[in-house]
Amino acid sequence: MPGPLEGLRIVEFAGIGPGPFCGMMLADHGAEVIRIDRASGGRGGSQPVSTKDVLARGRKSIALDLKSEQGIALARKLCGSADGLIEGFRPGVMERLGLGPDVLLADNPGLVYGRMTGWGQTGPYAAYAGHDINYIALAGALAHFGRAGAKPTPPINMVGDFGGGGMMLAFGMVSALLAVARGREGQVIDAAMTDGTAVLMAMIHGMANQGLWREEAGANLLDTGAHFYDVYETADGKFVSIGSIEPQFYAQLRARLGLAEDTEFDPQMNPAQWPVLKEKLAGIFRSRTRAEWDALLEHSDVCYAPVLTMSEAREHPHNAARETFVDVAGSPQPAPAPRYSGTATDTPSPAPMPGEDTDAILGGLGLDESEIAGLRQTGTIA
Repeated sequence: MPGPLEGLRIVEFAGIGPGPFCGMMLADHGAEVIRIDRASGGRGGSQPVSTKDVLARGRKSIALDLKSEQGIALARKLCGSADGLIEGFRPGVMERLGLGPDVLLADNPGLVYGRMTGWGQTGPYAAYAGHDINYIALAGALAHFGRAGAKPTPPINMVGDFGGGGMMLAFGMVSALLAVARGREGQVIDAAMTDGTAVLMAMIHGMANQGLWREEAGANLLDTGAHFYDVYETADGKFVSIGSIEPQFYAQLRARLGLAEDTEFDPQMNPAQWPVLKEKLAGIFRSRTRAEWDALLEHSDVCYAPVLTMSEAREHPHNAARETFVDVAGSPQPAPAPRYSGTATDTPSPAPMPGEDTDAILGGLGLDESEIAGLRQTGTIA
């Protein structure tokens, strides 16, 4: 069976980070995603162009010179055939190219026009550059990633770029595409990483509203304040994770660590005791290797897992059993997720090189071989 988004065409203007992640998600689930690359062969940013680029998998590529009138006309024609569009430029860039929402929605009233930025299309920061670390800082998330007495630790770029950015844009686009399928008009999706990151903090805001979360770092249930929700080093210099929040899971942790009769561990939810109990647990976990802790705590309701590197995660029996990772042309990478009972998500194809599908895409738009040859001769396409 085809993927659930089969039959949808998405045009993606090449970029970096969250825009491509949105395109990857849509392609993974069956949409035809056509990326407009630069005629010069680049994609923007500092990363080299490679078929091993996981974020660029599953695409078709057309390489256009968007500084030329003919290149803009071809991009406009391609967008006229599409259900959705993804762009990640600063506000105003697409308008200056002649490819803004007013133009393209006039051409194609059912188009879902997805805009991915850090600060959003409006607001005092909108015109300025930034990166994930800045967006999650302003959204009030970065301050809460860190241990007591330490400076905040950026969670790589998973929260702003991908959770609050690309994934939020993918959700917005699928929602708007569903509305179009039900008879509504196309529209613009203003996906800002600051907004998306703030939404990801919803539960923490709720806890704070109820007096269950302090703004002090490393002092709360989920931010390494609690002794029963943290990472511990093992005898061989590796790490394990413990998340024994519920009383029945905490009881299992105590029983398996030989602490069932240690009354000092009875007041589980007393923050004043957490630092002392954490030191005790740290000493216990340093007494055995990670493999020894796996043997004792895996496959139990302690809420335990070894802390694995990317390469270790690919080899773990649970991930192997679920085929969580796949090999794409010799490049190991995450498989599409989530899973569906009635449709398939095929193993993705490798990232195309810029312009790899130019002739086929233009042919599908009605251009003949001589027209395509003429465009190539002028440098409009590559």
